[in-house]
Amino acid sequence: MTNPDLARIREQNAMADLASVRRLEAVGFRAWPAASTQYDGSWLIRLTAGHPSKRLNSVNPLDPSDTRDISLRLEKAGKRFSDYGRRLLVRQTPLAPPALIAFMDEAGWTRIGETAVMVVDLTETVTAESADGVEHVPSRDVGRFVDARIRVAGEDPALKPGLTEIVSAIKPEAGLFIFEEPGFGPSAVSLTVQDNDLAGILQLAVAPELRGRGIGTTILHSSLRWARLRGAKRAWVQAEIDNEGALALYRQAGFREVYRYIYRGPEKP
Repeated sequence: MTNPDLARIREQNAMADLASVRRLEAVGFRAWPAASTQYDGSWLIRLTAGHPSKRLNSVNPLDPSDTRDISLRLEKAGKRFSDYGRRLLVRQTPLAPPALIAFMDEAGWTRIGETAVMVVDLTETVTAESADGVEHVPSRDVGRFVDARIRVAGEDPALKPGLTEIVSAIKPEAGLFIFEEPGFGPSAVSLTVQDNDLAGILQLAVAPELRGRGIGTTILHSSLRWARLRGAKRAWVQAEIDNEGALALYRQAGFREVYRYIYRGPEKP
């Protein structure tokens, strides 16, 4: 990432409502739980040996004013990540201390990805009429959902144990949505996690052969409708900026961007 790109993200995030960011970060951690969590001051260190997800294997600074011993703390975190066989990654959100960002800039830390966190007001979104008129009931079978997710997303089957452990560890109420096509099998999946008045949409995927048929819109609105009927007032998603199809789907459903985050690493990918 070039310096102008980093400056653009800093400028965007400087305007973010930090209270909203903190809440969305907290529900995001609960919706996608890491196997190991440890605090170093206000830095939340998340590690998961069974799955390579960056969200599950990163340092997450949560207080812009926590700037003590940056170099030493990163060195200690790096050793922990190395013990897990993971590359050290810092997740740079609007909560990251400016001094930490400056340290990474000066050290030439690289950027890995860029993700938008988006929300929609479910009290203003008519999710019931937006779907196909059929109430889709989520599955309770974690193993079936994981199998469907791996097949639809074309992921490595070796990730099944780790993904099963993650989904099984989710403590808020979760809806596991699986769409199937006769003669084809799983066509789309979505994981909806309701946490009080907020609902997160995760792991949404549509089989590549079936994209462009409105299946993604249907499973998204089915997930939102399920959450709304259980008391959720707002829903959130995290979508990679490079995934134009996902961004278009969420924007069409009324989601608006709240903030962005990137990952920073001390070595080139």
